[in-house]
Amino acid sequence: MQANTALQAEAHAAIAAAAAHVNIAAYKFVTFDNIEDMRPLYQDICKRLALKGTVLLTPEGINMFLSGPRSHIDEYLAWVRQDARFADIEVKESYSEEQSHKRMLVKIKKEIITMRMPLIQPEKGRAPFVRPATLKRWLDQGVDDEGRPVVMMETRNAFEVDVGTFENTLDYRIDKFSEFPEVVAQHREELEGKTVVTFCTGGIRCEKAAIHMKNIGYESVYQLDGGILKYFEEVGGAHYKGDCFVFDYRTALNPQLEASVTTVQCFACRAVVTPRDQLSPLYVYEKSCPHCHPERASTPADAA
Repeated sequence: MQANTALQAEAHAAIAAAAAHVNIAAYKFVTFDNIEDMRPLYQDICKRLALKGTVLLTPEGINMFLSGPRSHIDEYLAWVRQDARFADIEVKESYSEEQSHKRMLVKIKKEIITMRMPLIQPEKGRAPFVRPATLKRWLDQGVDDEGRPVVMMETRNAFEVDVGTFENTLDYRIDKFSEFPEVVAQHREELEGKTVVTFCTGGIRCEKAAIHMKNIGYESVYQLDGGILKYFEEVGGAHYKGDCFVFDYRTALNPQLEASVTTVQCFACRAVVTPRDQLSPLYVYEKSCPHCHPERASTPADAA
């Protein structure tokens, strides 16, 4: 394991050295009671450093996806961490030749990720979590350290799952995260005696999901610490099939945290366009895809 981790770190270092831009994903659940005052400050520093992406400011904390040169990203993070509330914020990184976002937005929202479960407050105590290396070991052996069978559970939306996910994953085909609480409550009895590991792209959804599951009686549930992106960073793509959907121009990242060359997003409707979809005559670059083309309803391929 140590050898694999060292090789993974060496590969990431080589990619980082060659890339022009650093792409960061970071969040923290913490009481953030002056978001109106802080918004213009975040807008100013992001503009001054020519960063692109999205920063979400909410009463329950912060969430950000940003892209820019290494020195600019480092300066931004140093500024963020001057605020004691975010001094220990953890950051996941990937690298690209171009900035992964095309514009800069600092937005105020009610929640970091919409769940509509106000009693779930990760700031007051997060759910148990499992580190990527430990999860890989559990999946290698099929059971956790107490001998319980390990079950992976998706918390992402169905279109994200279709780009890639862990092997043998429970996927309830939700269209939005606010559907998750009701769906997962319906399946609790089926998972008795098993250890359930919830996961998502970067950790936000699976953190809320695991807390909710503990609240409704799941006996052994963990979140994947740092989500899929941290798993890729630390152990690669073991037990994972496909790529990981991301909400920027890259569309998806492979286990080496490089932009996928096989999956794209439709310029018109923003749907995920798989390699098979790209072979359709309804896929016209930057104009349409099989999901939104005016002729889609009459095509045999779509009907199938």
